[in-house]
Amino acid sequence: MITIRKERTQDTAAVRKVHIAAFPTAAEADLVEQLRIAGRNAVSLVAETEGCVIGHIVFTPVKCDPPLNVIAYGLGPMAVVPGHERHAVGRRLVQNGLAECHARDACMVVVLGDYGYYSRFGFERASRHGLRNEFGVEESFMVFMLEARAHPPPSTLIKYAPEFRTLPRGAGM
Repeated sequence: MITIRKERTQDTAAVRKVHIAAFPTAAEADLVEQLRIAGRNAVSLVAETEGCVIGHIVFTPVKCDPPLNVIAYGLGPMAVVPGHERHAVGRRLVQNGLAECHARDACMVVVLGDYGYYSRFGFERASRHGLRNEFGVEESFMVFMLEARAHPPPSTLIKYAPEFRTLPRGAGM
């Protein structure tokens, strides 16, 4: 049985191991630690089975330029330990994370990721809503609108936390 729950302080080492196992470098694991240290991990959930952490997802606040009077989060990084990818762990992390963001009055969640994967959850191309990102990666930039009042003006730029700028090009978010 897999349980999704909020990350606890004692999960830090296990969360790092999940990201190290899921990605080819330690860049994402380092990013998660930097976000935690900076207090930017607004929503951080783990997937656990038999007392072992097998998945992790984090949502961090993002800023809009021009400023909007809404709460918005960026999804990522998200990781699942190899061997558990096809057991709906990622799906449950995303769904529970979106629900938690909504409970925190967020109007939208953005992600830079695989369109085929995230579109299954209702994410759509951010460009349809006039959103751009600071990394210039438009094809893989998506948004999940949690509230109808979050209609940004055309060409709104989404800015991630500064820690994301340390990721090497091509690293996962």
